[in-house]
Amino acid sequence: MQVTRRRRRAEKAHVVFLGRRIGRRTILVTAGLTTLALGATGTAFAQTHQFGTEQVGQTTDKGQVISSDQYLAPYGDRLVINDGKIMSSSVSPDGTHLAASVTDGDGALTIVDLKTWKVQQLVGNNAAANLRISGNDVGQEGPSYSPDGSQLWLGQTDGYTRFTVNADGTLADPVSVKIPADGAKHALVGAAVFSADGSTVYSAVNGQNRVVAIDAATGAIEQSWAVGNAPRDLVQVGGKLYVSNEGGRPAKSGDTTLNSYNTQVPASPVTGATTTGTVSVIDLAKPAAAPATINVGLHPTALYAKKGTVFVTDTASNDVAVIDTARGKVVQTISTKPWPEASVGYEPDAVTLTDDGHLLVTLGRANAIAVYKYRTAQEPVSYVGLLPTDYFPAEITTVGKQVVVSNTRGIDSRRPTTSAGHGTHDTTSSLTHFTLPNDRVIRAETAKVFQQNGWTSSDVKLAKGHKAKAVPVPARLGDPSTIKHVFLIVKENRTYDQVLGDMPQGDGDPALTEFGENVTPNQHALATQFGLYDNTYDIGTNSAEGHNWLMQADDPEYTESSAGEYTRSYDTEDDALGHQKSGFLWTGAQAAGKTVRDFGEFQQFLTKPADASWQNLYCDARNMNATGQPSGYTLDSSSPIPSLNNVSLPTFPKFDTSVPDIYREQIWQQDFEKNGPANLNMFWLSSDHTGGPASPAAQVADNDLAVGRMVDTISHSKYWKDSAIFVVEDDSQAGLDHVDGHRAPIQIISPYAQHGVVDDHYYSQITMVRTIEQILGIHPMNQKDSAASPMTGAFRAKPDDTPFTALPNRTSLTAGVTTPPSCGVDTPAPQDPKAAAVPSVSVPAAEKTVAAQWNAWKSKQRLTGPNAVPDYAPPAQMNHFTWYQTHNWAKPYPGESKIYAPDAVPGAYIPSADNDD
Repeated sequence: MQVTRRRRRAEKAHVVFLGRRIGRRTILVTAGLTTLALGATGTAFAQTHQFGTEQVGQTTDKGQVISSDQYLAPYGDRLVINDGKIMSSSVSPDGTHLAASVTDGDGALTIVDLKTWKVQQLVGNNAAANLRISGNDVGQEGPSYSPDGSQLWLGQTDGYTRFTVNADGTLADPVSVKIPADGAKHALVGAAVFSADGSTVYSAVNGQNRVVAIDAATGAIEQSWAVGNAPRDLVQVGGKLYVSNEGGRPAKSGDTTLNSYNTQVPASPVTGATTTGTVSVIDLAKPAAAPATINVGLHPTALYAKKGTVFVTDTASNDVAVIDTARGKVVQTISTKPWPEASVGYEPDAVTLTDDGHLLVTLGRANAIAVYKYRTAQEPVSYVGLLPTDYFPAEITTVGKQVVVSNTRGIDSRRPTTSAGHGTHDTTSSLTHFTLPNDRVIRAETAKVFQQNGWTSSDVKLAKGHKAKAVPVPARLGDPSTIKHVFLIVKENRTYDQVLGDMPQGDGDPALTEFGENVTPNQHALATQFGLYDNTYDIGTNSAEGHNWLMQADDPEYTESSAGEYTRSYDTEDDALGHQKSGFLWTGAQAAGKTVRDFGEFQQFLTKPADASWQNLYCDARNMNATGQPSGYTLDSSSPIPSLNNVSLPTFPKFDTSVPDIYREQIWQQDFEKNGPANLNMFWLSSDHTGGPASPAAQVADNDLAVGRMVDTISHSKYWKDSAIFVVEDDSQAGLDHVDGHRAPIQIISPYAQHGVVDDHYYSQITMVRTIEQILGIHPMNQKDSAASPMTGAFRAKPDDTPFTALPNRTSLTAGVTTPPSCGVDTPAPQDPKAAAVPSVSVPAAEKTVAAQWNAWKSKQRLTGPNAVPDYAPPAQMNHFTWYQTHNWAKPYPGESKIYAPDAVPGAYIPSADNDD
């Protein structure tokens, strides 16, 4: 099928373009233009060159390709679970069943029979569930079985749901056990452990920084202890409880702090990351005594106890602290940094000890298990090697001689559906299980893990100090680049097929295109002039993950594990727990001596006048464009991270779909004309998220025009000769793509960019970040961007200074607005009759009732205003709504036979991104 599609594409391209393929690229030549040859740098590829032109989802001799620059080929046997991501899991006391809390699927809890290795029961509030409960929200830890296996407790936002366990392992009789909110702080429970007799449940109340004792029969809270910040996991050793505090100790006078769920925690003002990690120790024999504190590494998450020892995974420090419970202190710290080129980013998140003395530690971000030989707490461990897992292992345990691993993302977004494409929320998870092999096999598998992660060698070669010739992407970090100004423009949520699927030169599916050339003429023209990249991938499922991948080259474990409820935080800008200790793209630029200017990216707060409606800002933007006058409104965006606030333009609005992007473009342009660009310029242009007052096509057209004008301004300025503009989506969750839901449109725009090519090579957001780092001399932030290849082949040695001239919008920017702006409705340029027509905003009479239901639903989704939240709207519903609007309410969603009302959309539930309650 793929070969046929690519052949069709080549045949179509020959009609529209006079093309030839060089180095597996097609050089596109529009009639009347000159053929452009590849520069000398066009054949250079490094680490991610191992993917070649492979696509995500493809299975190769190295494994299945996924969008995070990795292959999957786990050791042992695999059970794929098509009910969403596993957040956490536990095995029943008799070893016969595994209970996994799941999210981003069709339930909250999955029961797996470990004798047959099959899913036995699905629990949730969806129609697909075998047992119905009130909500699908789940916490970071658990679920927890009672010692006799008769009860199972599932952690949720405001406490637990308690189940009776039947003789066959299935669940029944759900009962809610509530833990009251403390003001604005929900319970957000972490782990729960039972007393030996099963009469008491000890709960880490994550959202309230305390541990409580609950009567297992009545649900009454009997005792409460104040512990550190964000308690997460619990283990009991003898008469003591050990509690991992992911946010570290409480703040003291004089500490520099940042917010984490309405608690100020010790944190760095530069990186915004927490600076402490602790384990609290509660003496159950002295319930009135304050808990003791043991200092450990950063972001202590999982705890495991055996033989008088407590093992603590310090996820952000990338090590395991070994606590001797008899001595009450850390006696050994085990490094979990298998690749010497990078010290962070492996994210150990679970640990267990086998009976024969092997310590097993899951490395979430490396898709691996680190294996050590362990004798005693005081005796140093010896490293054996690595075993490959599926995507993001999060739990590990032993059942007899079997090792069982729960993998949060399984085989990624490849859940079978009836749709004619893939979406990022087609998420999976998996269990892998095996008998631990001998050391020789483990060492052999270690080489596979290195290859699957691209750790074969490092491209992070530092400048030697001699004068090197300037090239666009230097071979050594710190050597001069011909590019001095980088512009990173972050857009919202679109797949490749949604926007560029109608370009016959690329590997697109026009049946999935919603915002084709007549909606996005500039994006299409930019792809024609500067190159079409049809094999590039976003990594995250949603905005919470996507912006982290772009700003941190990672989605830290905290954000990964919070996806079950997203109540503690969603946009982790305002949560110190979401920040890695090695910093952000902008702090790396500052450390390299470069200037930075931020326009909306990673901004959390917005204030604006009450009369700053979409209509008034639209008119204000038109006036600024026509007269050069300043804005008549004062909008104020800010970030809780001091190092970012110091370099941000506060009048540039953050996410809010009631702010047109042409307004943002004008605010930037006036700053550009006055101050010029920084070395690193970051933007968040979010109208293509849709959901504002205008129609989806109008908002995407607004975004397209704003980007086109920005490129026009830069390319006609004196800075053009040494500039590069990178345009990327934060994620691609809002539509379908026939290759993979993570495939997204990108653009690389520069005199030094390859012009007129179709580039089929695998790229990702990580390789784009790495390219920016290489250009500006920014040291990579973690093992992910350290292993990635700069996109050297996307650049040419000899510049082509031809500027770009923005095209006028062909879609009315005011289409769908119920109250016309005072300056009049927008009159677009004529459409291209050869391209798909712009969607109508009128609703057929037969669909007016269902359209009204959708509009009522939209009004509750926090899409506009100062408190707008990206992705608050459940994605299944948002994607259906957009599809209906872009297909004139006449075509069902792909794979479905009718148009649904909001509440009837299949798979509509996902925990809302409400971080204000």
